[in-house]
Amino acid sequence: MKKTTILWIVAGVVVAGAIAWGAIVSNVEQAKYDVAETYGVIEIRDYPPHIVAEVTVSGKRKNAINQGFRLVGDYIFGNNTAVIQKGIAAPDIRKASEKIAMTAPVTQQSEGQEKWRVRFIMPASYSLATLPKPNNPAVTLREVASKRYAVIRFSGIANEENIRKRTEELNAFIDKKKLTTISSPTFAFYNPPWTLPFLRRNEVMEEIEK
Repeated sequence: MKKTTILWIVAGVVVAGAIAWGAIVSNVEQAKYDVAETYGVIEIRDYPPHIVAEVTVSGKRKNAINQGFRLVGDYIFGNNTAVIQKGIAAPDIRKASEKIAMTAPVTQQSEGQEKWRVRFIMPASYSLATLPKPNNPAVTLREVASKRYAVIRFSGIANEENIRKRTEELNAFIDKKKLTTISSPTFAFYNPPWTLPFLRRNEVMEEIEK
């Protein structure tokens, strides 16, 4: 068998494996929402109340998302103190830790002056009372109220150029529809970093008035 043929076979196996693995690890609980309107790759979505674990980090956007991911990931992978509810009259019993299932997306939003809020959405089975308590004081648990967003979805690598283009496209849509934004854009990432670019799901979200 020719060397070039072997290389093509190996490359095909690697690509197929990456596709399968990306699909497996991406098959996690995702944030729930209702689609109110659809305009091609842009949707108007209504999100119900949900709980997040979040941190605020400083630096360039790419470095901030990596740092934020590590901090909140550390919490969900077990750097926490779990709570066992024993009843109304009896006190809670705390155990060492509890792993929390990964969810999607991980979101990032600018807080100004190179500060970024990075959030993991918690599984819907938890409440603030039943979620493990973070051992790291940098990690905060918070309940987010229901919100409406204008969202544009795109695949590929979520680099600065692609995010800028999609944000401009979404803002042009918002201006055309005469919608009113409430906060700065939120960037949402659904896949692990080894997912092939054409299989990735990325979004730019802007909260709007209902």
